[in-house]
Amino acid sequence: MNFAFDAQVTAALFDNTGAVFAFGDGSVRFADGATVQTHDGAVLCAVVHPSGDGVVTGGDDGRLVWSRRGEPAVLAEAKAQWIDAVDASPASGLIAFSWGRTLSVIDPSEPGFRRDFQHERTVSGVAFEPKGRRIAASTYGGAALWYARIEKQQPAKLTWAGSHTGVAFSPDGAFVVTTMQDNQLHGWRLKDAKNLRMGGYPSKVRSLAFLANGQLLATSGAQGAVLWPFIGSNGPMGREATEIGYDEASLINLVSARVNHGLLAAGLTDGRVWVAHPAAQGLNFVKADKGPVIVALCLSPAADAVAWADEDGAAGVAIL
Repeated sequence: MNFAFDAQVTAALFDNTGAVFAFGDGSVRFADGATVQTHDGAVLCAVVHPSGDGVVTGGDDGRLVWSRRGEPAVLAEAKAQWIDAVDASPASGLIAFSWGRTLSVIDPSEPGFRRDFQHERTVSGVAFEPKGRRIAASTYGGAALWYARIEKQQPAKLTWAGSHTGVAFSPDGAFVVTTMQDNQLHGWRLKDAKNLRMGGYPSKVRSLAFLANGQLLATSGAQGAVLWPFIGSNGPMGREATEIGYDEASLINLVSARVNHGLLAAGLTDGRVWVAHPAAQGLNFVKADKGPVIVALCLSPAADAVAWADEDGAAGVAIL
């Protein structure tokens, strides 16, 4: 199933009905053709709603919107700021989003519930722990850990010099990993705040994903997909990363995976898309033709389909 959209795709996702695309023109479009106009401006970030029904988007109009087929619902607003990072927790039902130096948390089931947590510098990324009770916010100088529902608190701070651009929890909740403005990742083991230096990349890491029951962390930023081992209490400490799908003529721009599956999807700067099992031989190119860089990529929850889009608005959903 292929599409030729008339707007820049900013995110590709799968809700419980299938593939969903978000766009720079402020719209959300479902693979079956349904379209919802959600923002007066561009969609900057998107995540599947905690219920699995539709998607939640943040825009440069300062609105956080829940889009399903039909009328979109505004969940929250920021004060004259862009909403540029969002995450949602199916476990707790909460949604977190960032605007400027503020991390906000809402509960869609409690319209009056909202928590606003302030930071010294701009918040660049947000991520819930697996249980959905704590949130990590990446910012300049490291990351801050907050309890999602507690109003007055001081965050636990994970420090490392430099600009941290995105953040993720390991599936067991034992590690926090950030992408950085430099060509590297950084991580912390939470039980003792021990630092994990994860470098050696030829370009900036834009995307990461855990797979294989949390035993592997895949990232973009190199000529192949980089795989870090997260086995045991030490994670990648003292271990080398491996690489699959190496191609010296291109870079991996995006990766996507599912924690409970062993399949990895990768979108390349030369417009190709492949899926592979890291332990197996060979790549399955679901988009073999070269073209504009892949800017959106998502593996379905059951790892049986992949959605992709390039920077010119061409997109597709491939059944695996």
